[in-house]
Amino acid sequence: MIRARKRFGQHFLHDPGVIERIVAAVGLAPGDAAVEIGSGHGALTARLLAAAGRLDAIEIDRDLAAELQTRFVAEPGWVLHRADALEIDWRSLAAARGARLRVIGNLPYNISTPLLFRLLESAEVISDMHVMLQKEVVDRIVATPGSAAYGRLGVMLAPRLTAKRLFDVGPGAFRPAPKVSSSVVRLTVIDSPPAWARLPLYGEVVAAAFGQRHKILRNTLKHYLEASAIQALGIDPGARAETLAPEQFGALAHAAEAARAAAPMIR
Repeated sequence: MIRARKRFGQHFLHDPGVIERIVAAVGLAPGDAAVEIGSGHGALTARLLAAAGRLDAIEIDRDLAAELQTRFVAEPGWVLHRADALEIDWRSLAAARGARLRVIGNLPYNISTPLLFRLLESAEVISDMHVMLQKEVVDRIVATPGSAAYGRLGVMLAPRLTAKRLFDVGPGAFRPAPKVSSSVVRLTVIDSPPAWARLPLYGEVVAAAFGQRHKILRNTLKHYLEASAIQALGIDPGARAETLAPEQFGALAHAAEAARAAAPMIR
């Protein structure tokens, strides 16, 4: 058995009960363009392939990839990508499969957030994602304004995805056991996201607002908007980022875009 490599953040899922719950939650149908990120030893791979009849498996570890190739090479619907999931061209993969992708995976904790943002860049070719993440990350994704876990991650994902925590998974379901609990979350792509979600400054404004947590908007967004402009939107310039809903950040981004177009950015 190939041992987990720390640099890849590997924790191999082995609990049959958890595997069955994931498969049932995903609900693959024959012909679905299923993609598994981080196939590991193939504990989930076989079940996903059986359900969909085809599966693109992404594995960065060369030794695990070789093990998977030996095990599944005879399966006509199975394709192995020995690659970093952060570097996959999701649009090209969807075009090759002729369908929007259904992404499944036990995501490495050390790249889970950047990988979610990377997938979000190609959201239009993805149908949904069923992923295992550190419980704390899922807490942040499903958090509501004003709650302790609410922050940049949830605000960035909210206009493009609907999120539903499905169930939590204890450390004992993995080898080696991680030091934290995990959660499985369903992320469904919103087909018609609000226009403000695509504004170039949306991500910048959100990042700036949360960049100095517990600082008020008047200070965190001073390079984008005057306090009076924030007030004109019906938003208190003395409010903190963690109290605002995503659509309010959308309004701020829209105003910032207009201000930038009208004059040089406020300094």
